[in-house]
Amino acid sequence: MSAHCMPTGAAPGFGNRISHSHRRTPRRFDPTVQRKRYWLPSEGRHVRLRLSARSIRTADAIGAEAAGARIRARGVRI
Repeated sequence: MSAHCMPTGAAPGFGNRISHSHRRTPRRFDPTVQRKRYWLPSEGRHVRLRLSARSIRTADAIGAEAAGARIRARGVRI
């Protein structure tokens, strides 16, 4: 599963690990993406979304319908 958030488009960031001796090696900062299931009453079905932790809080606050509309506005199929 890719580490991308559907509503916000949050993707992994890249940087360096820095050891005690100050050697640098590549690393990846993944967003906390989780799969969550929401009921969409307008469609009469459940949808499974890949959301970051921040997007889960937003979807719970604004509702599943509005969150689905934001995802579709980005051009992502749900």
